[in-house]
Amino acid sequence: MDLSKLKDLIDLMNRHQLEEIEVEEEGQRVRLRKQGGRGPETYAAAAPAAAAAPLATPAAQAAAPAAEQNLIRSPMVGTFYRTPSPDADPFVEVGDQVEEGKVLCIIEAMKVMNEIKAERSGKIEEIFPANGASVEYGMPLFRVS
Repeated sequence: MDLSKLKDLIDLMNRHQLEEIEVEEEGQRVRLRKQGGRGPETYAAAAPAAAAAPLATPAAQAAAPAAEQNLIRSPMVGTFYRTPSPDADPFVEVGDQVEEGKVLCIIEAMKVMNEIKAERSGKIEEIFPANGASVEYGMPLFRVS
């Protein structure tokens, strides 16, 4: 594999905040892993830009940021999994009380399983994607109260 392809893989890892990537092409296999070996992490996703139209009332304006704070968003593009394996129970269900740091789901990106953890303690109010669904960067995954 030539140097330009390796640089492209490194850029891809950085853009999608991946800790490890493995690629096999024409009988050649390359695995890149960031130093530190901390394992899967939760990455904070930036909230999307606010809508161009202003909110109708001051109360609605105050409620909007609070609602955004209750969302846990996808930090990457990938496949959403509610369970650690096909025959296992889901990490969380609607109504579960979770502590900060608890694993909520896995997002598979380029054959790497990334654990997504609760950013704060609270109650799972809503789970947005279906198990096995494709998710995009910034897409809401959970609502936590």
